[in-house]
Amino acid sequence: MSPRHLAALAAALLVMPSPSPAAQAPAVSHGAPAQAKAGGVEWKVPARWKAGAGSAMRVATYSVPAAKGAEAGECAVFFFGPGQGGDVDSNVERWGKQFEGAPTPEKTRTTVAGMPVTRAQVAGTYLAPGGPMMQSQGKKAGYRLLGAIVEGPRGNVFFKLTGPAASVASAQADFDALVASLRKE
Repeated sequence: MSPRHLAALAAALLVMPSPSPAAQAPAVSHGAPAQAKAGGVEWKVPARWKAGAGSAMRVATYSVPAAKGAEAGECAVFFFGPGQGGDVDSNVERWGKQFEGAPTPEKTRTTVAGMPVTRAQVAGTYLAPGGPMMQSQGKKAGYRLLGAIVEGPRGNVFFKLTGPAASVASAQADFDALVASLRKE
């Protein structure tokens, strides 16, 4: 690339707006296991999970290995900012409504590294919500959701693992280890 093109590119980058904190991907170190953080909370990414791109609403997306004969699962991490994203109970209820018949998720509360953590799980026919209006992208029978909401120093951080029940069951120990690894940054 010529010096003139490099200067033009540099000038263009200087005038681009910075993404909002919620849209920025979490900081990840490339050791084994990888570390990531958002909202004043850091965690260890399970070694078997592959990090993908975040988005305007997600700070991270991890692909979770498929169980034999099943599709892969996905763990999405959300952080909306201090006081944003709704309260814990409303979010757990919302997760239940993402399944046909809106079952009530099983819910437990614990403390990890001095931070309250609410865990939730639900199974059934997943309505696969997506897009700006979170409309169903098609029903997926035999799905399961494991969720954790961490009440972090700068706001709630949401971890939502979804996929075929067999793939989620296979990833349960990894999800449990991720939750156990939570620390304040």
